[in-house]
Amino acid sequence: RLMPELPRFDDDNLKSYGDEEEELALSPPAALMSLLVTQELLLENILECIPVGEFAVIQPLSDEFCLVLGYLLTWKLTLAFFKAASSQLRVLYSQYLRRTKSLNKLLYHLFRLMPENPVFSGPASEVTNKDTKTFFTEELHLDVK
Repeated sequence: RLMPELPRFDDDNLKSYGDEEEELALSPPAALMSLLVTQELLLENILECIPVGEFAVIQPLSDEFCLVLGYLLTWKLTLAFFKAASSQLRVLYSQYLRRTKSLNKLLYHLFRLMPENPVFSGPASEVTNKDTKTFFTEELHLDVK
């Protein structure tokens, strides 16, 4: 709930970021970016021996699973923050992510975490080969209880 409110504070200071010749960048919230950098390092250690194109098998409820989930949830917060920002701020934030290569790292991690066959194993129902449900065709409910 808090993420959409945060860009408003940078919007107030946006006028002070102009009139310089170098390409400008503005960091999303420092606490969020600090957490993201730490999680990137941990994920790189977990996935270092898996090349892009192959996929890592992460066992549910393991330490690795919790780290990956935390990393992805941190990105979800970051994207919620971006969505609430004005277009001018998005440009500055995206420059920051480009300089830190955070978005490149996200894609690199995602391509090693995506399963080869993303079949959805939801509620038991008879599914024919035509109606195969995947994680891309079904809506996931991620409510924490």
